[in-house]
Amino acid sequence: MRKFIASVALTFLAAPALATGLTIEVAGEANGTVQIDLFEDVAPGHVEQISALAEAGAYDGVVFHRVIDGFMAQTGDVEFGKKGGDMRRAGTGGSDRPNLKAEFSDISFERGVVGMARAQSPDSANSQFFIMFAPGDFLNGQYTVVGEVTKGMDVVDQIKRGTGQNGAVVGEPDMMQSVTVTD
Repeated sequence: MRKFIASVALTFLAAPALATGLTIEVAGEANGTVQIDLFEDVAPGHVEQISALAEAGAYDGVVFHRVIDGFMAQTGDVEFGKKGGDMRRAGTGGSDRPNLKAEFSDISFERGVVGMARAQSPDSANSQFFIMFAPGDFLNGQYTVVGEVTKGMDVVDQIKRGTGQNGAVVGEPDMMQSVTVTD
C-alpha cells in the first residue's frame, strides 16, 4: 500500500501544473496587454484546452471576429480566425483537439468574465472564447466560465466593434498578437 501511495504522489508531483492565467498582447485599434486569471478549479477541462492551445502558439495572430458593443468580444478561432485569412469563415472553426463537455458553475457573467463560445450543443466548446463588456445574466448556466480579466480591461474596451446583430467585424479586426500562459 505504501508503494502505491508513493507512486501516486510521485505521479501527481510529476504532472504538469495547470495554468493559472493568460497574458494576451492585443494589436489593432486596441493596443496593450490583457491578463486573465483562469479558473482551473471551476473548469479544469476548458482551462487545460486553452492552456495547451496557448502554449502551442495556436492563438497567436487570431482576430477578434465577433464584437458586440455593450455585450462581448469573441476570439479564439484557431482554424479560420488567423489574421490574413478568409474572415467570412472566422468564428466557424475550432482546433484539432476534441470538443469539451460543459463545465457550468454558479459564477455570473459579469463585466470582465471570460466564457467559452460554443455552437448550439452545450458540449461543443473547443477553442473560441469571449470577454464580457457588461453583465450578461442570460448566459449564466448556459456557457462555461473559464476566467476573468484581472488587468487590461481598458484594452478590451478599445477592441474594434463589429456591425449588425451578429457583431461581425468589418475591415481590419483587432487581434491577439501573442498569447502566453502564466503560472
